[in-house]
Amino acid sequence: MVQWKNLDTLSTYHALFDLKESVDLKSVMSGENGAKRVAEYSVPMACGLAYNFAPKQVDDKVLDGLAALAEEAELTDKYAELYNGAVINTGEKRLVLHQLTRGQLGNDVIADGVNKREFYVSQQKKAAEFARKVHAGEITNAAGEKFTTAVQIGIGGSDLGPRALYIALENWAKANNTLKMEAKFISNVDPDDAAAVLGSIDVAHSLFILVSKSGTTLETLTNESFVKDALEKLGLDPADHMVAVTSETSPLAKNSGYLAAFFMDDYIGGRYSSTSAVGGVVLSLALGPDIYARILDGAAASDKLATNKDIRKNPAMLDALIGVYERNVLGYPATAVLPYSQALSRFPAHLQQADMESNGKSVNRFGEPVNYQTGPVLFGEPGTNGQHSFYQLLHQGTSIVPLQFIGFKDSQIGTDVVIEGSTSQKKLCANVVAQIIAFACGKDDDDKNKYFEGGRPSSIIIGEQLNPESLGSLLSHFENKIMFQGFLWNLNSFDQEGVQLGKLLAKRVLAHETDGALKALADLFEI
Repeated sequence: MVQWKNLDTLSTYHALFDLKESVDLKSVMSGENGAKRVAEYSVPMACGLAYNFAPKQVDDKVLDGLAALAEEAELTDKYAELYNGAVINTGEKRLVLHQLTRGQLGNDVIADGVNKREFYVSQQKKAAEFARKVHAGEITNAAGEKFTTAVQIGIGGSDLGPRALYIALENWAKANNTLKMEAKFISNVDPDDAAAVLGSIDVAHSLFILVSKSGTTLETLTNESFVKDALEKLGLDPADHMVAVTSETSPLAKNSGYLAAFFMDDYIGGRYSSTSAVGGVVLSLALGPDIYARILDGAAASDKLATNKDIRKNPAMLDALIGVYERNVLGYPATAVLPYSQALSRFPAHLQQADMESNGKSVNRFGEPVNYQTGPVLFGEPGTNGQHSFYQLLHQGTSIVPLQFIGFKDSQIGTDVVIEGSTSQKKLCANVVAQIIAFACGKDDDDKNKYFEGGRPSSIIIGEQLNPESLGSLLSHFENKIMFQGFLWNLNSFDQEGVQLGKLLAKRVLAHETDGALKALADLFEI
């Protein structure tokens, strides 16, 4: 039986403080020392990716200390508890089963009298068959014409992950002639969001996917009404254009207002739901079921790596341990995710939710206050755009922000141009390499305005190309990193009570059940 303990009760955690000054990053990353370090401090990931942490403030002594911490914290044993069906979500007393949507690492998990792996596979098959019928013209609009666009209506995890994955592979699919349908997303309750999407599509040839586990999400149902109104104004029956992704017990489950219903359950949190029906339906429609299956294969391969007890062979656990070392021992409050791939333009936004909603907690999994820092503030933008935005602060600001770069040797498009002796892709890769060294080594200059202190840590995940398998691997890596960090901080990383208070107050405002400042602020908007 594993022991769930606070980080500051672990002796191996306290031992790390004796090592915090052991690495001069500027020195170890300079000259031949740096070349040797880049070669040695790299861990293979699934699907051809590699996690290189040479520019981090760790050495072999720190790594040994982190390995000891992983062992004392029983990280891989806790992971095994999760995928074997223990009640890991203590706040809601639920299992945590998103790994089962892409493979089975342990025992059969039976919940509510159902084999959950078989249930998830059945929904994937149902979504795949539905998508194939849409693509073949067997399921059409009322006029017998093919649907050309899939529009997901959802918010939070029902939007961010699936949207990020679709954008990541949209141009890859076009380049490989595998894009089946265009995908669009409506999430914000702001009517301008829905109006903008509806104005950009052929509504009569669009299939709308309503995603709500409970079937009662206010923002999602409001946007559904907005879409239904647009359909009806065109003389179209919404029931011919809408499907639902929901729980089997929701009011959407057996409803004649939808062409079909695909099911999820309470054991998969929204921010971990991209490999469930939440992402499976829209991505199977847009990219095709075979491409979606390849994303799942990449995630499954990465999940398997996360079972290894050796941190040098478990990139997600190593990444998590270094992150906790930076947060709790070195005292860095934030981290930046910087993909040098325009296709990953929405991936940092997805990770913001996945990370900050999971580990933005100040009480442990038993509801007791913790006496140490937990989840960092996470932000990011694609390179090279970010270089011309917030990198100034990252290079010369007063706070050190650890950086997580992501880069690929090849582009997705298969064509490029040579300008001044190099292609666009080579220029992109040159920029990420230059940034890593600039952050680590800095630059001496008598003009203090041009002086770069250096010593700013980073890591990079590098691969050949962003494709379905490497994308799935990347998704799983960060999900598992977040999970391991939650285990170390002794948090429940699988509920999100912080989301609920604002929703309750908004309902009070709309019901005019307000007083004091709440009423005064509502009056400013004439609600």
